[in-house]
Formats: sequence, structure tokens, C-alpha cells
Amino acid sequence: MDFTFTEDQLLFQESVRDFLVNEVTTESIRALWETKTGRSDELWQQLVEMGLVGMTVPEAQGGLGMNAVDFVLLAQECGYVALPENLVETVLVVAPLLAALPESDVRNEWLQKMAAGEARIAVGHSRNPLVSDAHTADAWLLQHNDEVHLVKARKKNMRRNESVDPSRRLHSIEWAPKPATCLAKGPAGKALWMQALNYGALGVAAQSLGLAQRMIDLSVKYTSERQQFGKPIGSFQAVKHHMANVAVQLEYAKAPVYRAAWSLANNHRHAGVHVSHAKIAATEAALLAARNGIQVHGAMGYTWEVDMHIFAKRAWALDGAWGDRAFHKTRVAKFVLKDNALIGASNTFVA
Repeated sequence: MDFTFTEDQLLFQESVRDFLVNEVTTESIRALWETKTGRSDELWQQLVEMGLVGMTVPEAQGGLGMNAVDFVLLAQECGYVALPENLVETVLVVAPLLAALPESDVRNEWLQKMAAGEARIAVGHSRNPLVSDAHTADAWLLQHNDEVHLVKARKKNMRRNESVDPSRRLHSIEWAPKPATCLAKGPAGKALWMQALNYGALGVAAQSLGLAQRMIDLSVKYTSERQQFGKPIGSFQAVKHHMANVAVQLEYAKAPVYRAAWSLANNHRHAGVHVSHAKIAATEAALLAARNGIQVHGAMGYTWEVDMHIFAKRAWALDGAWGDRAFHKTRVAKFVLKDNALIGASNTFVA
């Protein structure tokens, strides 16, 4: 198993980071909170033109035909800026789900529209029933038992649900399954929804890495500028330890996330367990970053005016998305507690 990133992948990450840091500022995020949709059509079009939206769409339908390994670093950068747009779910969940469906004109048409930026699709899962960005989607991919349904979006069928993160626009959807909207069912449909869950959890894990790093950076900057007794508070040992603990946990979370991306891209037999491990490790790092970051900010860390809360709230919101902590810990426990479990250093990176 080799999930070392190529030079091209690292250069792509750098260029996407530069773009996102310049275009997705905390000021622009706050401005979007005041708009009706909370989204920017202009920013979305820029993401389309960069090829990001169509990264995992097959080349035959106008995409780049890439996989989770190619996108995981970019998802991390989306977390670093707390990108409001639903890019990560589009690339890691919607496109692979559509691409894995049986060949049909409907499948091909929607993939082509997605890659060209002519349509957006949102997805609802039994473990993620509130649909993110349903209000800006042209169609919804919805689960009914083991069936995969592609339903035309209708505003009258959705109801807004508030999130702790103002950037997340979540909706419950009232709908009735019809034979005409069913694109897969039975064992094939069940496998597709499990794939969607794994990809969604990977997206959360990757974003959590970026969120943790951003909260570290914000905290280090603040503690370098804030002074007590004539010295920056960041020079005090107790403050240093708070952020060092986050940095260590973040570093240890990276390898499981990158392994999970490799496992999904290569259909590894234990991909689900790898994804659960990654989500647990990465979200715990982000939650620790939020807690310690707010603490070193002092009372200001809780206020609306300080940018810290933007990233902390995203970390809190994502923690329960695409499978809660109990689900993922149970999946890991079942694997490691088996009598014949392949665990230990010699089996960590066995293909």
C-alpha cells in the first residue's frame, strides 16, 4: 500500500489553496450568511472552471476521471477555509454515486451537466437524512431502503433546518418513491449507499484536518499578538502545551485519512474500517483544536466577532455528519476485536 502523493497532486493542492485563501475569506463567509441562499454562483462557476466540480466525473462525461486520492488534499483545503459551497459532497459523494450507477441516458446526462456546471445535485442518506444544499440543487439523490432515486428538486417539498454552523444549509425533504425515479435497487443499491456513506465520511475527515490546522494557525497568531506581563501569551508554557497537543493529534490523524482515500480509490476490502478510523481520528483532532483554540483566545474565543467560531462551528457540525461517532467506533471495534483480526504494526499498511 503506497499512498504517497505525487508532485502533480501536491502542486494542485498548492494552487487550490492559494485560490481558496484569496477567494473564501472570513469576511465573504459572513457576507454570505446574510444572503437568501448562503451561496455564491460566481464562486461556484470559478470552481467549475478550475475543473474541481468535475474531478471525479468520468472523462466520457466531460470530467477529469480522477479519484479520492486526487481530491483528498483539496478537500482538506476546503476545510481550511470553511468553504460554504457543497463542493466536497459533490465531488466525493454525488459524482462517484452517479458514476457507479448502471449505464443510462439519465446517468450520463446528469454527469455531463455536473461537470459543465449546468446542474447541481444534492444527496440524502439514511445516516445523513438532512440534505445539504437541497435549496440550490436541480435534482436530489435520495435513499428509500436499498433503492437509489434521482428526484427533480422542488422547493415546496423541502423544509429548512437550522444548523449550529450558519454556512450549512440543511433541509428535510418530503417525497414519495416512484418506479420512474429509481435508478438502482436490491444488493446493487445497498452497495451504492454504503459507498456513498464511506465517501461522505472521508470528506468529513479530510475537511476536519483542514479545520484543525486553521484553528491552530488562528490561535498561534492570536497568542503571538496578545500580551500579558509584557510578553506574548504564546510564550507561556501552559498556552504552548494546549496548541502542541492539537498539533500532535492532527499529525497522527493525517495518515489514517490518506490511507482511507487510497482504500476507497482501490476498492480495498477493509475500506469501510479505514474510513471510520480516519473520521474518528480527524474529527477528534478538530474538536480538540476548537476546544483548546477557544480556551487560548480567552473569553473572546466565544464571541461572534472573533473568526475562531466560524471554524469551531463547522467542526462541531461535521462531527455528526455521515455517520455519528457511535457508528464509526462500532465499525472499528468489530474489526479489531475479531479473533483473527489483522492488527499490529506489521498489518497496518497491508494491501
